[in-house]
Amino acid sequence: MNERPISGASAAGRRGRTGWALITGALVLSLAACGGGGGKGSGAGDGKGGSTQQGKQQSTAAVTISPKSGATGVDTSGALKVDVAKGKLTEVTVKDAKGAKVDGTLTGGGASWTPSTHLAAATRYTVHAVAKDSDGRESAEDSTFTTLTPKNTFLGTFTPEDGSTVGVGMPFSVNFTRGITNPQAVEKAIKITTQPAVDVEGHWFGNDRLDLRPEKYWKEGTKVTVDLDLDGVEGRAGVYGKQHKTVKFTIGRNQVSVVDAKKHTMKITQDGKVIKTLPVTTGKAGYDTWNGQMVISEKLSVTRMNGETVGYGGEYDIKDVPHAMRLTTSGTFIHGNYWGGDAFGNYNASHGCVGLRDVRGGYDSSVPAAWFFNHSLIGDVVVVQHSNDHTVDPSNGLNGWNMSWADWKK
Repeated sequence: MNERPISGASAAGRRGRTGWALITGALVLSLAACGGGGGKGSGAGDGKGGSTQQGKQQSTAAVTISPKSGATGVDTSGALKVDVAKGKLTEVTVKDAKGAKVDGTLTGGGASWTPSTHLAAATRYTVHAVAKDSDGRESAEDSTFTTLTPKNTFLGTFTPEDGSTVGVGMPFSVNFTRGITNPQAVEKAIKITTQPAVDVEGHWFGNDRLDLRPEKYWKEGTKVTVDLDLDGVEGRAGVYGKQHKTVKFTIGRNQVSVVDAKKHTMKITQDGKVIKTLPVTTGKAGYDTWNGQMVISEKLSVTRMNGETVGYGGEYDIKDVPHAMRLTTSGTFIHGNYWGGDAFGNYNASHGCVGLRDVRGGYDSSVPAAWFFNHSLIGDVVVVQHSNDHTVDPSNGLNGWNMSWADWKK
């Protein structure tokens, strides 16, 4: 069975609450031409099958709208449908109270119409449908209904922030306040468009986190728009999203830094060319730094680092670590170090972090840690090689780049 859209809206329009009504090519009709102009035989809009007459003969096309007009507490998915008997639908227009249209798809050779996505919760919708019978006579039907008001809801907290410029390794990551048991519905409600165009796929880490990224690092200058249309999505039984937000971010210059744990160096590259090499210290024996591709997820001019928070007891408690940038959720940072003596470039002395020479207070902009901090973005990639530890787990931070593309899309 073939499916074909009916509307005059552009395919680039928004889905969901800001979607579009659909119209078939040669059957484009304005609302006034469908009996809405107040002339004789106009559909009454009372939900009882009003029809347009041509001459003395009434159309045999019978339009049915579900749910019935006046219905309340309507489910946001699966409840809305328009059917016609003895005819073909030529126009279906669904709008919310603010006039935003809902897009949909015509099936069965014009016999049925269903929305392409979920409806918003606690929202009043109007439906106007027009059909023709085999003799070309028109019949119109109108209806209004209101969707349910959820008792239980969920939200998604996301990174990066709207309007930000980020590094080439930055995924769009969403953490949900409730565990999701209907991931397909949630994924369908998150639409990503990019300029230039690139395929973006999502991967779930557990049931409460969804990351989306391309196969390879983003291309410099890419503009990304995310339509986070969770309002009305049933993420788990009886639990609905309550959020609709558009997020835009831009990919900055291509910077990837490579740490060699054996040579105690870090080479900073832009567009594949080394622009600077800095001496570093990484994790000492027993505290080795993770190998792998790690994305900077947080930048802190100064922070406290306490061994108690990462399972190292009272081994250290440094209240003023300067120029710190987070690489993993578990506590791996690349940061300034003013207590490391001559370790930088010579031997590994840390508890797993990557250390750069700094001064207490971080006031000297000429030291390696300050330079790297000032030349780094959230989303930049730091790759650690030749450490004696395993590769970092992809879920530990924004580090899904350590998965193959095939595994990512599973």
